[in-house]
Amino acid sequence: MPPRSEPPGGSTPDSPDAPATPHDPAATRSSGMRQSSRAPQPPDWAEPDSRGLTVALGLGALGAVALAGGGLVPASPAAGPGFTAWPWLAFLALAPIAVAAWAAARRPGVGGGILLGLAALAPGRLVLDLQFAVNGPLTIRPELYLPDRFLGSSAVGAGFWLLVAGHVLTAAAGVLAWRALRSGEEPERRRWRLLAPLLAVLAGVGLLTAPVHSENGFLLARGAFEGPWPALGGYLLLAAALPLTAVAALAAPAERTARGALLGLTAGAFAVAVPPVLGGLFRPDLHVTWGPVLTLLATAAIGALAFTPLAEKPKTDAEVQVPGLFWWRLVTGVLGLLTAVAAVIGSFAPQVAVTAVTPGAVAPVRAAAESPARWFLLAAALVVAVLAAGTLVPKTASVARTLAGVGWAGIVLAGTAVLNTALTATQAGNLAGFGAEAAPAFTYDLGAGAGWTFAALVLAALLALAAVGTGVVEREDAGTGTADGSVLTPVVAGAVLAVAAFGLPVFSVPGYVAPGLWSDFDTPSWGLLTAAVVVVGAAALALRSRPKPAAALLTGAALLTGLHAAELPLVGGTLGGASPATGFWLALAAAAALLVAAGMALAGERRAP
Repeated sequence: MPPRSEPPGGSTPDSPDAPATPHDPAATRSSGMRQSSRAPQPPDWAEPDSRGLTVALGLGALGAVALAGGGLVPASPAAGPGFTAWPWLAFLALAPIAVAAWAAARRPGVGGGILLGLAALAPGRLVLDLQFAVNGPLTIRPELYLPDRFLGSSAVGAGFWLLVAGHVLTAAAGVLAWRALRSGEEPERRRWRLLAPLLAVLAGVGLLTAPVHSENGFLLARGAFEGPWPALGGYLLLAAALPLTAVAALAAPAERTARGALLGLTAGAFAVAVPPVLGGLFRPDLHVTWGPVLTLLATAAIGALAFTPLAEKPKTDAEVQVPGLFWWRLVTGVLGLLTAVAAVIGSFAPQVAVTAVTPGAVAPVRAAAESPARWFLLAAALVVAVLAAGTLVPKTASVARTLAGVGWAGIVLAGTAVLNTALTATQAGNLAGFGAEAAPAFTYDLGAGAGWTFAALVLAALLALAAVGTGVVEREDAGTGTADGSVLTPVVAGAVLAVAAFGLPVFSVPGYVAPGLWSDFDTPSWGLLTAAVVVVGAAALALRSRPKPAAALLTGAALLTGLHAAELPLVGGTLGGASPATGFWLALAAAAALLVAAGMALAGERRAP
């Protein structure tokens, strides 16, 4: 039987190599038409709604006109654009819709897919533009707003409302395009389903950095995590939407729609990343930074993939090939190294940026603060780096990949503890000099380390997905089997002790309340919960795995609980006066039980005939 992704004819209707549809010669002669050697391909969707797609294109065109108008009409009466940007903004808004309308006349799937890609980024761009209404002087949008004097606040103008209308209309156009093109067909297997999301993650990381480097005293250029909440929320939505849209595009049933969605995603990302690059090029007091350039390069590569063959053809009708194990391990190893690099930078870069403004002072005084858990994050990063490097070596790839499939949770465990410092400081808000007239006012913002730490958390999640996918391929290649049943008792004991260890403090310091699972739930508690779930999951999977993978899973769980116990010297040592608490001894006991279970699993394999 043919695979579900193909019709009985042996290929999808939308694939480039689809065979011609057979015709009845008699029927052809009776119609007075000569049968062609290649019949026209049917639509890439079973019943496309042409009227719905036309309406979607109309809404998209209105949205593009509104966005172009938002670049021409001032976004605020208090400040105008820093350079002549409206021709560029109009091109970035109108060109994708023009291409979508042109493509829809010939290939409806491509035109509708472009609308889908543009609409996926519209919510993030809308939240990003809300910064004009919340606190305009803090925006870093020189193409629309660059003051030439100090402003405490500013009102919004007609351009702001045009931008809002443009984003809303674009999102609505995407919804209608999805309704017009949706299908119940099974999606095909696509090429680049690992590469495109990885490129999208890199593009999202670029958006989280400072868009420009500023020497202008009225433009404080900062990264997303150092800026106000609307900008942070918008950039986070964009960073999340990029890989999700890439995955959804490559899972579309029709290849033409997948191509269009990748092109629309590229166009939407260009609309966000090109303006700050232009600002750095056209203004002498602004300079181009690497973040937008990385976004442009990564999304340009995604757009280039749209012009390559996307559908994977199985060699036989009954066999659907999966990507080679080498490529899965390569992606897992590279993601692990990227995670480690981001975590190392996050551990050394400042987590909090402190600004002291003294009345009458010429310039504010700035300082930086680090997290007491930075050495904890550094240790977790080194562990992941070693495991990722081992995944790239053929002789150690299998064991290292299994360990990395558990060890990624150490980044989450330590990263949430580091981020807690930055979030706690910024939630304190501005302190207006403690009541004294001449005392300085302090402002706390997220530092560059917080951005890199968050990037490490995102990459750790992708590492987990890649490690799971690699494990599935390894299991298919090696066959099935289970570990020795005698390991049940130490495995259960280790899992129970690990849950208790993650729920209780590892160290105690006078006056310090450690976050936990049962009480004082805070940001680090999410890392504790993630680690506990991963340990329990690894223990349960080990009971259903072959002896060697089971031993590796249990060793990884022991490594994770041991990393938790290491909080005593790595975190408690920086606070001073730390003493071991109940969680420390439980973590050591859990690690010991899991290591014993791992040894028993290997011993059981040697005893097997």
